[in-house]
Amino acid sequence: MKKNKIAIIGLGYVGLPLALAFSKHYNVIGFDVDENKIQSYRKGEDLTEEVGNEALKNSNIKFTSNEEELKKSDYYIIAVPTPITSEKAPDFKYVESASEVVGRNMGKGSIAIYESTVYPGATEDICIPILEKESGLKCGKDFKIGYSPERINPGDKEHRLENIVKVVSGMDEESLDKIAKLYETIIEAGVHRAENIKTAEACKIIENAQRDINIAFMNELAIVFNEMNIDIFDVLKAAETKWNFLNFTPGLVGGHCISVDPYYFIHKAKELGYRSQLIISGRKINDEMGNYVAENIIKLLIKNDKNVKNSSVLILGITFKQNCPDIRNTKVIDIIRKLQEYEINIDIEDPLAHEKEVLKEYNIKLSKNTNKNINKKYDAVILAVEHDEFKNITPDYIKNISTKPAILVDIKESLDKKEFIKEGIEYWGL
Repeated sequence: MKKNKIAIIGLGYVGLPLALAFSKHYNVIGFDVDENKIQSYRKGEDLTEEVGNEALKNSNIKFTSNEEELKKSDYYIIAVPTPITSEKAPDFKYVESASEVVGRNMGKGSIAIYESTVYPGATEDICIPILEKESGLKCGKDFKIGYSPERINPGDKEHRLENIVKVVSGMDEESLDKIAKLYETIIEAGVHRAENIKTAEACKIIENAQRDINIAFMNELAIVFNEMNIDIFDVLKAAETKWNFLNFTPGLVGGHCISVDPYYFIHKAKELGYRSQLIISGRKINDEMGNYVAENIIKLLIKNDKNVKNSSVLILGITFKQNCPDIRNTKVIDIIRKLQEYEINIDIEDPLAHEKEVLKEYNIKLSKNTNKNINKKYDAVILAVEHDEFKNITPDYIKNISTKPAILVDIKESLDKKEFIKEGIEYWGL
């Protein structure tokens, strides 16, 4: 008999895999305020493509958007987004709303665990007061809290929830022990018990800030080497022969983690009177890469005697990363918006992105020119996201859909550069 009842609040790329994993051992309630999402999950439709339709259909998760169903749960795991505002400041609206929902329905003896990325101290300073106010209970006496940063990498089929070490923390030894044992039932790689909640929060922030800084370094190198007519990817192939060289590559840095989390650190540091220098610099470089790519597309059009205004460009991929349907905070949109300023006509294809989400989020209608014999000709083709579906693109395909001379911008050089150049195609990558 299953002993505990677990409520997962927020059923996106983090919450859904958690719900499925825990449902194999416990009674699980999956809660989300999006009724359309709930209906899809009930039908076994995995919108995130993280767990698969079949696994969803065979699960015994109780999906609901009715918060009354959350009552009498033993554990509440909050896995909602923590975005940033237009001013690059932390936006806690989803965490605050989720805390209100949990507070209204939690009872004595329950434990609330936050997985949403925040700056150190936020869980205790922001969430506890909300939980206490809504529940009328006292934290530490009537209920307890913990923090376990999510480490799911959307679209990654190798590094899954179960085989990534889980960092866990609690407000005291008792809560830490309970939370650790809870996650140990689903995490095959084991758990790491952090010293306290702030340490676990800080751990998540630096993981993504580190990647952001390393990619920014690569992007800066790409910009300079481009001016020197040196291919950054050729340089990296040579540098990687040294055993301790870190394997990072240039590219667009979007999504809900790497391009967002550093701003939480920057914000907290500023509150403490310290102006972050390295992390801010990295963010600035990465935030400007979409415009940099767009500017080089314009240069290529001019160089090849093509009119910029009213030219036609095909962009392949709009998600924030390869082999993933997630479009949140994609930096491809920066390329699109910049090109639109020059009155360039743009078609966008993406086999993974959901058409309705793209239309709703960016007011962009995806094209369906997936037939390689399409009649339309493009002045430039941009391979923006290296989905597996695009890896079979050939020089003949590019030439067939292009005006002369054909231009291919392969941002991450995922195709065979020499093959395309050999066929007379103007080729450019970061």
